[in-house]
Amino acid sequence: MTPDQILLFTLFGAVFALLLWGRIRYDLVAFGALMLAVVLGLVKTEDAFAGFGHPATLVVALVLIVSAGLVKSGAVHLITRTLIDQSRALGAHIALMGSVGAVLSAFMNNVAALALLMPVDIQTARKAGRSPGKTLMPLSFATILGGMVTLIGTPPNIIIASIRHDTLGAPFRMFDFAPVGLVAALAGLTFVALLGWRLIPDRSGAAGATDSQLAPYIAELTVPESSELIGKRLGTLDAEAEKADVVILGLIRNGQRRYGRASGVLLQGGDTLVLEAAPEALDEFRSTLALDFSDAAREEKLKAAGDGLELVEVVVTDNARIAGRSAQSIGLSWRQSAVLLGIARQGERLKHHIRQTEVVPGDILLLLCPRDRGAEIADWLGCLPLAARGLSVTANDKTWWAIGLFAAAVLTASLGFLYLPVALGLVVIAYVLLKILPIGELYDHVEWPVVVLLGSMIPLGQALEASGGTQLLARALVDLTAGWPAWMILTVLMVVTMTLSDVLNNTATAIVSAPVGISMAKALEVSPDPFLMAVAVASSAAFLTPIGHKNNTLVLGPGGYRFGDYWRMGLPLELLVIAVSIPTILVVWPL
Repeated sequence: MTPDQILLFTLFGAVFALLLWGRIRYDLVAFGALMLAVVLGLVKTEDAFAGFGHPATLVVALVLIVSAGLVKSGAVHLITRTLIDQSRALGAHIALMGSVGAVLSAFMNNVAALALLMPVDIQTARKAGRSPGKTLMPLSFATILGGMVTLIGTPPNIIIASIRHDTLGAPFRMFDFAPVGLVAALAGLTFVALLGWRLIPDRSGAAGATDSQLAPYIAELTVPESSELIGKRLGTLDAEAEKADVVILGLIRNGQRRYGRASGVLLQGGDTLVLEAAPEALDEFRSTLALDFSDAAREEKLKAAGDGLELVEVVVTDNARIAGRSAQSIGLSWRQSAVLLGIARQGERLKHHIRQTEVVPGDILLLLCPRDRGAEIADWLGCLPLAARGLSVTANDKTWWAIGLFAAAVLTASLGFLYLPVALGLVVIAYVLLKILPIGELYDHVEWPVVVLLGSMIPLGQALEASGGTQLLARALVDLTAGWPAWMILTVLMVVTMTLSDVLNNTATAIVSAPVGISMAKALEVSPDPFLMAVAVASSAAFLTPIGHKNNTLVLGPGGYRFGDYWRMGLPLELLVIAVSIPTILVVWPL
């Protein structure tokens, strides 16, 4: 080995040891290793930060922003309420979400499939009161498995088809990968749903504490004059209310509160529903049924005047301007362009219109106001703002715009008309222009430690390849397997390829390993197709680390995972993929 190869292998060993140790945050370890590699001359100075502009890094950042747009537009609510039941057993939920993710990944980029389903999974976990870390990693693995089934499901398949065309004169076709990929995907999904999720460390102490322990708000929503709910009984909304964790307390019509819950009353335009709910649940219920806020006219003016809306929570103090008075009497709406949506008051249910209710010290108010004016309005009221909880207002009138733009981007990228990062970048721009995502919070949704991890590791992986380190491994593999039976050679090829894919990205692994597979087939004087199929499956089966596949990187932050968490479920999954793939390859693609 050359000195550069020795230093790079040593550096990679040290990086992975520190990452598995887990005492130093992964982004600092990766960035420190990159800086050391530059100082040692292993990475050229001009290439030191190339990883931050690499397509893989850009895709991760853009996908997180697009996912936020899908949440804010109500697209996630739409999928959640039609597909997901938070009362379903965890294994059954993982099986359903994993199956949907795998099917989507077979016909669209698997990163895009995860981007669509990840916010759905997070919201379902919130409703069920559990950590999203129990389900995000299985979902990521399921989308990776589904991508193995078709030519367009994952980049390694496209690369291997191209290499086959260059060396053998014909590429693999769309569904040539299906027999082997489908068997691996089905076996993997079964394992993940039945056993794999149980191997994930429980980090619910941090990730599960996302919901507030505050009392629920008493709030009001109004039935629009054009609503499809008109003529239906109030009691028919109970099912949707239960899904959204909302309690319907009663009905106000023409300023008068109806007796009891009024569940048998036929709804009319302008009716006000009195509800008890947390802010997130209230927004979901409003979005699902296309209801208005209690002051619909003021809401429209706020939308027209500003760069979006935000929800803020404030505590009423003894000397607050609003203490002892109502929102209507102090002119909150016309003086500050804010709407009082709800009041949280321990041990008491309110009987009057929210805006006409006298506020008392200790109340917590939920306010709808123009974006970035929350602190100013809280100061005017003389109230103390609560710590921000990431509350947002769903733009449910733009749901189909958000879904359509995302679908168009995925379709054009899958058909090769647009490069995926470019397609996702255009979606982000469109989301901002349509005010689906406020420009002021555009970068808040990017997991920057994950971006630093990827941006730092990519130049190190490229340096290993440029130094001949990966080719050194390839030559050693050919020498090691000389004279072995075909199934053992395929097994070793898959193990080495998987190992490389866990260190490098799967695209680079396919580029390096596919020629090695063809060389091994020529040496044995057999068909190269089984070797190429083995490389295709193994390149995508990167389950041991968060850096081997972009999907694993995407869930690292939202799932609250550590670097060393992946191998616990990933190692047995990789062994299972090898065990089912080798016999299938030898049957479907005989030597």
